[in-house]
Amino acid sequence: MDTAYPQTKFGITALRAADLASRGVAPADAWRSAALSIFPDSLANQVKGCPKSAFLGLAEAGHIDGILPGKYTTSVDNKRYAVDALRLLQANPALADKPDELWQRVLKGDHKRHNNQMNVVIALWKARKFVCQNNSK
Repeated sequence: MDTAYPQTKFGITALRAADLASRGVAPADAWRSAALSIFPDSLANQVKGCPKSAFLGLAEAGHIDGILPGKYTTSVDNKRYAVDALRLLQANPALADKPDELWQRVLKGDHKRHNNQMNVVIALWKARKFVCQNNSK
């Protein structure tokens, strides 16, 4: 059973990237810069595709506050996973403390291990970085 969900390095990367992108940095460049600052000694984590594609997919769909929708990723699956996770969180915010359950609901019966996509979505959710969480938009 999941307990309170701790912040992860990919979650922190997503938050930094969202802040940079909301100040006008292109989302892909914002992710690259944030990942470099969080993972200075790990090229593998700097370029890891799944969390990056989840972030860019959410940005592309216009879900992240302060980032205009656009064409930011070629990912299909990771974008869908992230967007589906956001919809599930909107319907049931308690899933933000249950990443494994959230992932299983996103998969709808498939059996795959999440590769930090849920860390990205949950971090943005908990920091209230989504347009749907901000009534002023």
